[in-house]
Amino acid sequence: MISNSRRNFLYQSIGLLAAPSLPTIITGSAERITDIRIEELTFSYEEFQYRAPYKFGGVPVDRATILNVRVRVRSRRGESATGFGSMPLGNVWAFPSRELPYQTTLNAMQVLASRIATVTSSFTRFGHPIDLHHHLQPLYDAAARETTNELGLTTPIPKLATLVTASPFDAAIHDAYGKLHRLNCYQTYTPAFLNHDLGEYLGSEFRGESLPRYLRPGPVERLAIFHSVGGSDAVMPSEVKSRIGDGMPESLGEWIRRDGLTHLKIKLQGENLGWDIERVVAVDRIAGESRPGIDWRYCVDFNERCPNVGYVLEFLRKVKERTPRGFERILYVEQPTARDLEANRGNVMHEAAKLRPVVIDESLVDLESLRLAREMGYTGVALKACKGQSEALLMAAAARKYGMFLTVQDLTCPGASLIHSVGIAAHVPGVAGVEGNSRQYMPAANRPWERAFPGIFIIRDGMFRTREIRGHGLSAVGSQANQGI
Repeated sequence: MISNSRRNFLYQSIGLLAAPSLPTIITGSAERITDIRIEELTFSYEEFQYRAPYKFGGVPVDRATILNVRVRVRSRRGESATGFGSMPLGNVWAFPSRELPYQTTLNAMQVLASRIATVTSSFTRFGHPIDLHHHLQPLYDAAARETTNELGLTTPIPKLATLVTASPFDAAIHDAYGKLHRLNCYQTYTPAFLNHDLGEYLGSEFRGESLPRYLRPGPVERLAIFHSVGGSDAVMPSEVKSRIGDGMPESLGEWIRRDGLTHLKIKLQGENLGWDIERVVAVDRIAGESRPGIDWRYCVDFNERCPNVGYVLEFLRKVKERTPRGFERILYVEQPTARDLEANRGNVMHEAAKLRPVVIDESLVDLESLRLAREMGYTGVALKACKGQSEALLMAAAARKYGMFLTVQDLTCPGASLIHSVGIAAHVPGVAGVEGNSRQYMPAANRPWERAFPGIFIIRDGMFRTREIRGHGLSAVGSQANQGI
């Protein structure tokens, strides 16, 4: 193990260390023979055009840059294994800016990815993947600050964008760890492998508790898929202006009938009350006509566009007036107002949460933001693989301890990242379902995975099936990735 002085010299040499801001690496903690260290790391990108634009938060998105990471780890015994992680960078969602164009925020996240790769590959401490994440995350935050300064960005790289950029690195480490021990990753979150209890990561309130208390020992067999109804998607056939003609569905009713859907995620504007109400009414009508007798469930997602809670309350009241059945089918409301909770303390959700669970998504970046959200009346949490496997596990534990509503959302995640999302949802009790919209907008990125994982990538009864994601590593992602996918 290298000394702290040597480590500080190393970080200074790659331009990351403002010495007072970085933590001293803790020594003398528990050590296990199962611990790993990072031996080698590589990363690459894939580019995909969307089949059709996906409009959310008032912005249409038509492309994705996917960051793929491979990590080789070594145990104290000298055994090694390779893991794989993948995630769309999703800069429109993770790094929104009124000042910086798409290519600038994407480039910033790619420059940050290079710095994170250097930091991660240079980190020589042994530990469990969650321990490694615990010590690496502050270094990643420092890397984001350095990248902001280096590029002269007028909008700093947000914490959310840092989490997204780091997430495939974290996933690859978890995947390698599970494969090294010939176990599914979720079997390695027990005291037999972890060096610390949850108090080490979440504070004294969690002292003496361990992850198995909040996770399933094995995945559920089936999970509902939330199909996304984007802001520009055709709900009625008459709204299809020009057909794509690729043999896939082109309106909501076609999707419902083909995939046997039962759960819908409805993207709303949050700044046009009449449009938002009519959108839900139209979606509910088409859902009922396309599959009568189904116990439909909806998520309404404003992507933080509502000006205040009054808008949300009026929306719910009007929807109930127009379609009582549709109102009853609303399972939860997602991130209605601005993500910066501290700057918008007046946007409390207590009254809205009496009607439906109100879920934080963009706001959730750490335990402090979760606690602030609860104080402000939020009653649910959207877990996301794009915020990192380690973070998802810890936030799931905290949310379950606090008795909060749970769902899993994606970032138009294809391939390995969708498998990752489903794996999280399958192991966290109480999850309402999993968003899975890459099959709508990026089907080309999924096709190489369909044969090996049909239960994830071929939906015909509105459900994901988990039987193919129970192998070694992070839900068997690594085995497929090593075949060149």
